[in-house]
Amino acid sequence: MDRSRPRRIQIETPQEAVEPQNRPRPSENNVTEDQEPFMGVKVRRKASLHRDYRGDYLDVPSQSSLMKILEKHGDRQVLFADKVLKFTGSGKMKRRIVLITDFAIYIVDPETGALKRRMALAAIDKLCLSELSDNFFAIIIPSEYDCLMASTRKTEIVTLLTEATKTTLGYELEVAFSNRFEYNASSELLKEVLFEEVEGAVKTKIVRK
Repeated sequence: MDRSRPRRIQIETPQEAVEPQNRPRPSENNVTEDQEPFMGVKVRRKASLHRDYRGDYLDVPSQSSLMKILEKHGDRQVLFADKVLKFTGSGKMKRRIVLITDFAIYIVDPETGALKRRMALAAIDKLCLSELSDNFFAIIIPSEYDCLMASTRKTEIVTLLTEATKTTLGYELEVAFSNRFEYNASSELLKEVLFEEVEGAVKTKIVRK
């Protein structure tokens, strides 16, 4: 067996990470199409163009364990909260809670309530997405290591992160689109994500570099 060859992992998007087909149109108070950092670049699902943005899908104020995590770090304003799929360094998918405030992103284990990671918005270099209609996005943090996730609410997450960075830090967060991009799955593990559309479906591969 040739150990020098890169290991390829092909991922079929799980059902829970596929966007529902019937979503209400956004209200006048919600983010509109032309405010999102996708138009003219990324292929969008029809359903994702007409959806309400609620922000907190977990009712964080009613969950004492989540509130304790935020209060410990001095954060109170929750911009977004939902469950996502996060990819580990070994390529496994783990269900996680993502909390976004105006200062940081929190990754929490929904089973134990333990904080797995806190990423300051100021540490984020850019966000990476494909140009196809999938649910994957990578948060690139050069000073630490990166984070690859999948969410049916990816559009909302990326939009909120770019807006929060501009409001809190005063600069535009880069959103890079490419059907292949690299990310550091850990401090010593570099991987490449490749996207390909085959017969109307998006196939995703993760390659260990």
